[in-house]
Amino acid sequence: MIRPDWPGVDGVRVLATTRAGGVSQGGWASFNLGLHCGDDERAVAENQRRLGVLLPAPPRWLRQVHGITVVGPEQWRPGIEADAAWTDRAGQVLAILTADCLPILLASMDGRTVAAVHAGWRGLAGGILGETVAALPVVPSELRAWIGPGIGQAAYEVDDAVVAALQKAVPGAKSCFRASRAGHCLADLKGLASRALNQAGVTDVTDARLCTASDSERFYSHRRDHGRTGRQATLIWFDPDAAPG
Repeated sequence: MIRPDWPGVDGVRVLATTRAGGVSQGGWASFNLGLHCGDDERAVAENQRRLGVLLPAPPRWLRQVHGITVVGPEQWRPGIEADAAWTDRAGQVLAILTADCLPILLASMDGRTVAAVHAGWRGLAGGILGETVAALPVVPSELRAWIGPGIGQAAYEVDDAVVAALQKAVPGAKSCFRASRAGHCLADLKGLASRALNQAGVTDVTDARLCTASDSERFYSHRRDHGRTGRQATLIWFDPDAAPG
């Protein structure tokens, strides 16, 4: 487990899992938390049970679809399709599953509103970060952001169509690409996310500087493992004694 070195906000808790500590086998070894990625569902259930022991409440999982839907505390329900969630309710645990895409967490400086975002290139091109920031009942300048484990630029080659979509959506995106071969570039997904957050008014951004593709001991990577892999989780909540009133 990773406890982020993130300039904290009183009452806000963050946890990022690694692939160690579970019961899954093979390409999913060992702490895979994602269903529907080929693993034994009984193993996933046991891994999720082990995670639950560390949390104040069951995680509010999302059915992530690389879209831009954001759900609030009253909209969430099991199985909901969304790629971001926020809450201002103490003890509600928000969770994002990833295996190269970015898990991005947001917390208000008063510690009473938090959000979790799943951001791959499609989400960034669609504006998921701006949508999330706009959905929160918090002035953007009062938010802090943390970018968790995700694929690094050296391992993330994309074609010209992806480059064009991201350059259109994210100001200053040109500096986040490095030519690799004809018709392709290496993309700095984390740099793109930082710029998108800045565009949305969030200037306090911390990058964990953890690459999923280059660290096979700790992280699952969809690209490195050609799709036969598990999912790690990144979670955020705030304690009841941090709630207003």
